[in-house]
Amino acid sequence: MHRKKKALGQHFLHDQNIIRQIVALIAPKDQEHLVEIGPGGGALTAKLLPLVNSLDVIELDKEVVPTLEKNCGYSSQLHIYLADVLEFDFTKFREPIRLVGNLPYNISTPLLFYLLKSIAAIQDMHFMLQKEVAERIVARPGTKIYGRLSVMLQYYFETKLLLHIGAGAFSPAPKVESAFIRFIPRKSRLVVANDELNLSDVVRLAFNQRRKTIANSVKNKITIAELENLGINPKLRPEQLTVDEFVKISNEL
Repeated sequence: MHRKKKALGQHFLHDQNIIRQIVALIAPKDQEHLVEIGPGGGALTAKLLPLVNSLDVIELDKEVVPTLEKNCGYSSQLHIYLADVLEFDFTKFREPIRLVGNLPYNISTPLLFYLLKSIAAIQDMHFMLQKEVAERIVARPGTKIYGRLSVMLQYYFETKLLLHIGAGAFSPAPKVESAFIRFIPRKSRLVVANDELNLSDVVRLAFNQRRKTIANSVKNKITIAELENLGINPKLRPEQLTVDEFVKISNEL
């Protein structure tokens, strides 16, 4: 049996009831192009494989491959890429792709930002994440957990938390609970950022000083009068601003 590697953040899903729920939520169709990140021993892979014509998986740990292939019946429909997903070129796949996976907790946030580079090729994404991270992603303005992660990912995606999952569904059991979340790239926006890098800079600057008012946290970039002209109350704290309001500040610059 393959030993889970703590350094890789490996916690393999084994609860069959949870796996069935996840497959139902993904609802794959045979002609769709699914790409699974971090299949591990193939608990989810084996359930997805019969539902699609082919399935690409990206795995960093070569030692799990024999178990993965065995659990998937050595299927010719399964295509395995041994690679670091944070360096993987997703443009090699036929578009559009549907990304799925139980993401290692230690790379989940960097990976979500990395995938923004390939967003034009993505139909949707369904990921298992640490519950705390998932709740921050879908958080609404005015809540304590609303922050940079919320603003940036909600700018690019419609996000929905679909399922809470206890630690007992994994082996070994992690010290935290998990959640299953859906990301659908936005086709249209009320306010479009003129410069997405500038938006990222503004949001990072604001939440680096989240206890200050928005006027104070970005005072080196925009004046109180300019904020008021945008219809933004300069006395609000960063977590009270909507995604669109951050975009308006970015565009003003």
